[in-house]
Amino acid sequence: MTKKCELTGKIPLKGHNVSHANNKTKRRFLPNLKKVKFKSELLKKSMKLTVSNAGVRSVDKKGGFDNFLKSAKARDLSIRLKKLKKSLLSKSA
Repeated sequence: MTKKCELTGKIPLKGHNVSHANNKTKRRFLPNLKKVKFKSELLKKSMKLTVSNAGVRSVDKKGGFDNFLKSAKARDLSIRLKKLKKSLLSKSA
């Protein structure tokens, strides 16, 4: 399973651990991922997604899962959510 947020597209970053003596060793900065259940009011479906904490906060800010999907860019979404967004837009139009 990839360590990628399904809503925002956040992925691990690379960097260094820097010691007091300025020695650098490689490390990864992992996104803060959680398993969260979201419910779509328009489609009457619920989905369990792997989402970063920032993704959960973005959904809350937009006013719900449906509103977030409508305004989200398709390049950031996972393949499952791209299909869901397409059906959501066709249903609401």
